[in-house]
Amino acid sequence: MNKTTQKRISEIKQDGYNLDFGNVFNHAFENYKKIALYGGLIIFVFFVLLSILGFGIVMAMFGAPAVLDFLKPENLKLEEMALPTLLIITGISALTSSLFSPFTAGLIKMAYCAERDEEFHVSTMFEFYKAPYFKELFIATFLVSMTSSIISTIINFAQIPALGFIVTVTVTLFTILMIPLIIFGNLKAVEAIETSILLVSKQPLMLLGLIVIASIGVMVGLIGCCIGLFFTLPFMYSLYYAIYSEIVGFENESEIEFQERI
Repeated sequence: MNKTTQKRISEIKQDGYNLDFGNVFNHAFENYKKIALYGGLIIFVFFVLLSILGFGIVMAMFGAPAVLDFLKPENLKLEEMALPTLLIITGISALTSSLFSPFTAGLIKMAYCAERDEEFHVSTMFEFYKAPYFKELFIATFLVSMTSSIISTIINFAQIPALGFIVTVTVTLFTILMIPLIIFGNLKAVEAIETSILLVSKQPLMLLGLIVIASIGVMVGLIGCCIGLFFTLPFMYSLYYAIYSEIVGFENESEIEFQERI
C-alpha cells in the first residue's frame, strides 16, 4: 500500500467520508463520454474473439453432439442439475472471471487516463497481465467469485433464487473498490478485499443507489439488437473509477508512484 492511500484509509476509518450522489454520477458520466466509443469497440472485439475461441475449445474437447445436447433448455434448468455439476460450473466461472480481471482493471485504468487527457491504447487493456498486478487481481477475484458463487449456487439449489440474488448483489457492492485499490493503491489481494468492505460499509446505500442507476443505464444498450450494450458497459467501469476517485482520491505523490509502477 502506498503512503498516500494508507493515510487516506486511516482517515476514513476514523472520520468516514462525504459522498455526493450527483457529483459522483456526473463525474462518472463526463468521464464515460471520453471512453464510450473506444472502450465499447474494445469490449465488442474482445467478446467476439473470446466467444469464438471458447466455443471452439469446448467443441473440440466434448464434441458437437454433447455440447448441443447440454445446451438444450431443459438441461440448463438449475433444478435439473446435480449439486456437483453446479459446483463444477461455479469453479469454472470463478476461474474465468479471475483470468479476465486484469482486463477489467485495464478498463478502469482507461478511465483514469481519459480524465487526465492521457493517451490510451489497446495495450492499456492488457497491461495488468503482468507482475505484480496479475497475481493480486487473480487471487482477489477468485476468492470473491468462489465465495459468492458457492453461496448463491447452494441457495439456488435449495430453490430460493431471490436470496441468491441478494447475496450476489451484496458481494458485488462491498467489493466494487477491490480492483481500484489493487491497481491504484498497490494493495495485496486480501487487503484490498478487506479495505473495499470497510470503505463501502461507510456509505452502502449511497453506493448501492449509484450502482443500480448505472446498471439501468447500461441496460439501455440492450436496445438495438443488444450491440449497444458494449458501448454502455464502459459507464460501469467509469463509475468504479469515479467512486474510487471521490472516496480515496489521487494526490500528486500517488499519481507519480502509480506511473512509475506501470
